Amino acid sequence: MRPRLCLAVAGACGEDDRALSVAAAAAIEILHCASLVHDDLPCFDDAPLRRGRASVHRAFGEPLAVLAGDALIVLAFETLALGAAKSPRRLGPLLRAIGQAAGMPTGIAAGQAWECEPRIDLSEYQQAKTGSLFAAASVAGAVSAGAEGEPWRELGARLGEAYQVADDIGDAVASEAQLGKPVRRDQALARPNAVLRLGIPGAMRRLEALLAAAIAAIPPCPGPDQLRNLILFEADRFLPKELARRAA
Repeated sequence: MRPRLCLAVAGACGEDDRALSVAAAAAIEILHCASLVHDDLPCFDDAPLRRGRASVHRAFGEPLAVLAGDALIVLAFETLALGAAKSPRRLGPLLRAIGQAAGMPTGIAAGQAWECEPRIDLSEYQQAKTGSLFAAASVAGAVSAGAEGEPWRELGARLGEAYQVADDIGDAVASEAQLGKPVRRDQALARPNAVLRLGIPGAMRRLEALLAAAIAAIPPCPGPDQLRNLILFEADRFLPKELARRAA
């Protein structure tokens, strides 16, 4: 979802450097994968599965999992730099936007850190842990196309928070086979979760409101229709239909 959002925003802004927008999209997905490797570690979720397969630390040991996650973070920024040959002046703003989404005080590292705290603002937590990388995807898409990035941040932030709420619903009502990862982990680990805070009906209402806010946040641009269609298509995939029926 994140790289598709990045590429869709680049297209909506009149993409003129395909290599750079693809590099930005790839960098964001590589960072996402790094966060999953670290999130699964014993010091955090201690998850045995990811996408239906053994998590990295279960397959190769904890030391290699830590190093793999670290190496992926470096690879993300190397990938971005290599893609900027044609538009080097856009590299600085891209590095800043994507770096902020990965680090502190509002990026995915901050979101992971919130899980160590006894009291957490659910929206702030989800905006950091999930929304920040979606926001970076929309900002980076615009910047890679030579447009101003900040007007696009709200779209990604709202879409990312919606994605996390949908993930919380899936954790509450889906099976391990459906999601390809352990379920009910948030409840077991006392982690912030929209369903635990709002109940399933409340979480569904929150999901719908966030998706509507994401679509409303699309700034004026040369090609909004494809972007709007992508959001609606992906929103339909947030929850598999059988899960949506169970959650309703």
